Amino acid sequence: MPDNTTPTPPSPPEPSGPPTPETHVIDYRAAEQLLAARDPRGAVRLLDSVIAAHPENTAARLLRARAFFAAAQLRPAQLEFELVLEREPDNAFAHFALARTHERSGRHEQARRHFRLAAALDPQPEYLAAARFEG
Repeated sequence: MPDNTTPTPPSPPEPSGPPTPETHVIDYRAAEQLLAARDPRGAVRLLDSVIAAHPENTAARLLRARAFFAAAQLRPAQLEFELVLEREPDNAFAHFALARTHERSGRHEQARRHFRLAAALDPQPEYLAAARFEG
């Protein structure tokens, strides 16, 4: 007697082994896209594994800090921006973003300090205006 049941399609293959450096690059790029698409929480989820594998990766930490800020998670954003600045004290954007984080948290004196550092490091009009310097 013939079997009239439809065969079950094969399951997708299980991921083989731990994530590779290429996987982390893909996750980083996807996190950039999620942040641009206004999904900061999704970006943070992807970046968590990238940073767990590469804690020294300042670019990933800076992107995660931006995602925390966009998600209004100000304390984690502050901690990430500060870590970036420990490693790259001349990063004008990190100073500017940390200043915005302090400003949003109501810590105006700390914000002013980092706005001024950002403007001194990179006299962009936006940084100068925030620091209340004239261009």
